[in-house]
Amino acid sequence: AKLTATKPASSELVEIGLVIYPGVQEAAVLGLTDLFLLANRLAKARSLDAMRLRISHWRAEESSKAPIRSFDSEPDAPGKGPAMVILPPTLGEPIAREAAAPYAEWLRARHAAGATLGSVCAGAFVLAEAGLLSGRAATTHWAYRDALAERFPDIALDADKLVIDDGDIITGGGYMAWNDLGLKLVDRVLGPTVMM
Repeated sequence: AKLTATKPASSELVEIGLVIYPGVQEAAVLGLTDLFLLANRLAKARSLDAMRLRISHWRAEESSKAPIRSFDSEPDAPGKGPAMVILPPTLGEPIAREAAAPYAEWLRARHAAGATLGSVCAGAFVLAEAGLLSGRAATTHWAYRDALAERFPDIALDADKLVIDDGDIITGGGYMAWNDLGLKLVDRVLGPTVMM
């Protein structure tokens, strides 16, 4: 029998899901999507075997009990769901408890399955409503500091920090902190050279 070297069919995919909840800042969703797609291109230029980011958008529909994919950068790839989930910022008021409810169980399930969760600015309210920030260090935009502390007094809140990396949960503080959080995730998956 003749032995031949075979190249893997594709590099490993790491899915990052962006949650599109009521009032989300669409510019941050699109900016994060572009940032991750650019990181993929840079990683591929360095090595054809580099890991790749699969970017998906998730939104709750009236007919579904949990968020469903509304965008997928790798629609033909099999998947178990995002390994990382980000709650982008909002430019309006923090999400109401009722509006966050469709995301809570899904976020808890993703976290229990080992997903890293992240929020930017008022996205922390969605994580908090799911009970995922209870007793943990977190940040948010300074304009939401008092509202988050009042609504969830069990969070170790530090709104003076731009990013708090608590391992499996990462929170970003400012409206534009999605850049910082996105770059932190690129560093984790694709390494510091691609991130730089």
